Amino acid sequence: MQRRIRVGIDVGGTFTKAVAIDMAKGGIVGKVTVPTTHSSSEGVSTGIVQALKTLMLKHSIQNSEIELISHSTTQAVNALLEGDTAKVGIVGMGVGLEKSNVIKRTNVKDVELAPNKYLHTCYRFLDTSKYLEDRQVKDAISELKQEGAEVIVVSEAYGVDDPSNEQFVMQKSDMPATAGHELTGIYGLEIRTLTAAINAGILPKATATARFVESAVRNEGIAAPVLIMKGDGGVTSMATFQSKPIITVLSGPAASVAGALLHLRVIDGVFVEVGGTSTNVCVIKDGRPEVRYVTIMQHPTCIRSLDVRVAGVAGGSLVRWSGRKITDVGPRSAHIAGLPYSCYASPEELEGGQIITFSPKEGDPIDYVAIEAGGRRFAITNTCAANALGVVPEGDYARANAESAKAALTILASRLGTTMEQAAAMILDVSSKKVLEIIEPMIKEYKLRRDRIVFVGGGGGASVLVPYVAAKMQLKARIAEHAEVISSIGVAAAMIHEEAEKTINDPKPDDISALAEEVKRTALERGALAESITIQSEYVSERSLLRVTAMGNVSLDIGTANAQEINDSDAHVLACELFGVNEGVQRIFDMKNYHIFACEMSKKKLFLKSKKQPVLVLDRYGRVRLSVDNAAIFNGAPDDVADRVDDFLHEHKDGGNDLAPQVHILDGVKLMDFSSLTAPEHVSKAVRDELKKAAAKDVAAIIRLR
Repeated sequence: MQRRIRVGIDVGGTFTKAVAIDMAKGGIVGKVTVPTTHSSSEGVSTGIVQALKTLMLKHSIQNSEIELISHSTTQAVNALLEGDTAKVGIVGMGVGLEKSNVIKRTNVKDVELAPNKYLHTCYRFLDTSKYLEDRQVKDAISELKQEGAEVIVVSEAYGVDDPSNEQFVMQKSDMPATAGHELTGIYGLEIRTLTAAINAGILPKATATARFVESAVRNEGIAAPVLIMKGDGGVTSMATFQSKPIITVLSGPAASVAGALLHLRVIDGVFVEVGGTSTNVCVIKDGRPEVRYVTIMQHPTCIRSLDVRVAGVAGGSLVRWSGRKITDVGPRSAHIAGLPYSCYASPEELEGGQIITFSPKEGDPIDYVAIEAGGRRFAITNTCAANALGVVPEGDYARANAESAKAALTILASRLGTTMEQAAAMILDVSSKKVLEIIEPMIKEYKLRRDRIVFVGGGGGASVLVPYVAAKMQLKARIAEHAEVISSIGVAAAMIHEEAEKTINDPKPDDISALAEEVKRTALERGALAESITIQSEYVSERSLLRVTAMGNVSLDIGTANAQEINDSDAHVLACELFGVNEGVQRIFDMKNYHIFACEMSKKKLFLKSKKQPVLVLDRYGRVRLSVDNAAIFNGAPDDVADRVDDFLHEHKDGGNDLAPQVHILDGVKLMDFSSLTAPEHVSKAVRDELKKAAAKDVAAIIRLR
């Protein structure tokens, strides 16, 4: 049987890693690592192509075997940090009476992206109180072009309700153009314009990158689709990247989270990816990663991505000292300084070594320490400290020469007047404190139950820091399989993930259906298979914001790098583990593609004792798709379930509560969430309308109880 290979390529700050996964067998065919090509004329794209070619050559992969290529990118972030952006011409529009207010909110002027790095803009206003004419539009664009604009942004007050004027101006532009309504459906003229301007600034660079990668792949004779990682953990087409490059901001950290979720199988957890220079932290709650709006250099945007927070410490971080004690670890790493780790040297190379201080880069403090021996310098890193203490297991990616690590830490300890073990522990203590300063507030912010939290480590340095950090919090930790290439696996196996938002007061069922159809259509256009699409919705009442998300597989049997479908017995064992109990877990009923479990738990509060029924929905690979703390469950024929939901909501309203509880419907293929509707009669109608379309004979409703 011919292999069906999916290639995932993750672009990191130091290395670009590629993985080939055989989707037919569910195993890794091979993996390669090449240096990230920051200095190439084509930027990191050169490394992407190099990694692909090296992978194919090394593991004898034929063009015809590749069914999909996905990659993450640092292109958008690099362009913003380096100020490598095009000048943006902004066309603001509104009716004459609101002119001054519209100008104030759409003329964003020069936008600071990084210290002394700016996105430069120029501006024109068009009055839309009367029909726009070709001549006035072309004149405005021509004037912006004369001022140096290379790309156009069009932003009209209430353009999300009626984008026709924005589209008209875009059609008349002889330069690349983007508009606020293309990026978001929510109100907020200023934030919409700013988001569009930042997106436009990196548009030419993104277009060139996309064309280079696609043409290079086609030149190799590979016909497979090429997808790109987004910051929300899904993948999308290169065509989308060419028009909305801003959605790939944070695609690197998102790739590692996506990979971890293939192995995670926890309800509440913290994923910690330890690289060479930095550590990424993401919270998993109810089986899903937390998502928030991206802020770029203090500028809020309308773009949502996984809430990944970064600590400037990792496996390769260098030690700093005052001459008498360790003062810090990082943010500079051995990779940035161009030094080899002392734990990867031979013990003989370190003989007679002395501690010296140095500056890794020009302008850096001179308090970083290294070992100088035989005319060479060696870094002392977290990886050296962990190997010296013997906490890195045999066969781990970060496993090094323990004898060399101990020798290096002994040299440092002698200068500090302490033991080798104490010196190593000091280094890891300082590093773990920096990671904990990120983790602790996130646990509090997202209200995770500490008794259910599991730490999952990813990245090449996972074993160096993750178990140590977890032990500090007296919590469990485990290292993801293939941790060193977890991000590449995430890129290869990520799902199509599309989201739309719209400002609506008191949404009706028809509003939900319309937005759901729009998002589903987009997901299908991006390559998701209709049979695999899951649609979820939510309503943020304080912002009158309706949000609908569609997720779907690019391939029906997407599994993981090593996953098989779990059987009923495996699913039951997993459910017990996730509930944290050994007995009382009941399988509710059989359903295609899903395993559904519930258990009864008692909760004591002061002198009262209450019972609740947590519910857990796993997909056929054992991944958590839904976790509800306390729920009522109905199953049966679609009409019967619709009637029972109707009765429940009616009783619920008679109890004096005007807000409907959260309702989820499973039909064996799709998982629908109706939490965006707050009125019970609206939920009833939406549920009934959805169940009329259900092809399954047996469906289920899960209703969250307070």
